[in-house]
Amino acid sequence: MDTLMGLINIEHEYDFLEELTYFRCGSAVPFAGRYRLIDFTLSNMVNSGVGEVAIFSNRKYRSLMDHLGTGSDWELAKRHGGLFILPPDWNDPTDISRGDLRHFHNNRDYFHRSKANHVIISGSQFISNTRYEKAFNHHLENDADVTCITTRVNEFKPEHVSQLRVEHDEDGKILNLTNDQQNPHVFTGVYIIKKDVLLKLVDECIAYHKDHFFFNGIKENLHRLNVQFYRYEGYSAFVNSIESFFRQNMNLLRPENYKALFFKNQFVRTKISNEPPVKYRKGAKVSDSMLANGSVIDGEVTGSILFRGVKVRKGAQVKNSIIMQRCTIEEGVRLENVILDKDVHISAGQTFIGSREKPFVVAKRKNI
Repeated sequence: MDTLMGLINIEHEYDFLEELTYFRCGSAVPFAGRYRLIDFTLSNMVNSGVGEVAIFSNRKYRSLMDHLGTGSDWELAKRHGGLFILPPDWNDPTDISRGDLRHFHNNRDYFHRSKANHVIISGSQFISNTRYEKAFNHHLENDADVTCITTRVNEFKPEHVSQLRVEHDEDGKILNLTNDQQNPHVFTGVYIIKKDVLLKLVDECIAYHKDHFFFNGIKENLHRLNVQFYRYEGYSAFVNSIESFFRQNMNLLRPENYKALFFKNQFVRTKISNEPPVKYRKGAKVSDSMLANGSVIDGEVTGSILFRGVKVRKGAQVKNSIIMQRCTIEEGVRLENVILDKDVHISAGQTFIGSREKPFVVAKRKNI
């Protein structure tokens, strides 16, 4: 029986969220009030029956490890299979691999020990809530070496500029992956590959001193591989910049978008944190906002997302902003189009105003 194993490869995801990635990798950045970016990719794999998932991480992964723990919140704390966080471990003095190929080379045991014969690989910048069974069946029915999961973009935004576009024939075989900005058929960064093909391509790339598995192993070999596509039709978002992070969070304040992402399929899993409900004190005013447990509101919150444990004091105004865990906003503060990372303290009477295109961002643990 054909089965899937999972791999979340974040080697090439650098500090794309500026201040939010000063102290953590991008995949560990909080999102949508109570989640991290990696939760969506990991949940999609687990909800699709993938019982073993590895994560290739290279830098700033302490926060990621703290969030994932043993994987129990994703039902991956098990004796066989489960969650494997694979930080860099370059101990082979004869190793000539570079880029993310070093991860593939130094963690070959992860692939060899698994009984699965196909691998689903993803980053953390594509946000969706889906199951991969239909894509996997499509992959098997077409005897594909690789199946790329794609989506159609109806309105182009800056975050789509860097995404590869798919050109294909009438049989669904991918002929080219380009940067044609007029092509709405976009590659999501998620793909399924035969395990034996993956290992063979890894060896070839290393032998020719390549450094990027997808670009050098798959994109450069479209002519000799059977690379198919499967189009995902549900709600999705790309988060690869501060602007896109802010916009995609704000989009979830529209009920139709929130329901499309969280209510159409199974739950998106995350680290459980037991806190009391939000406390709205006398004089609090809240509208068009998303507030997580543990927050205490004395002031005014409009069109904003507040994570767990946020305190908004009397007379403070928070508008069109994202306030992460355990931030404290003192009396008389005015915030508009602002992102506060975790544990930020804003002292009384201050005003910070950004724009939707360039929100004002404060890195974590700052006292201002």
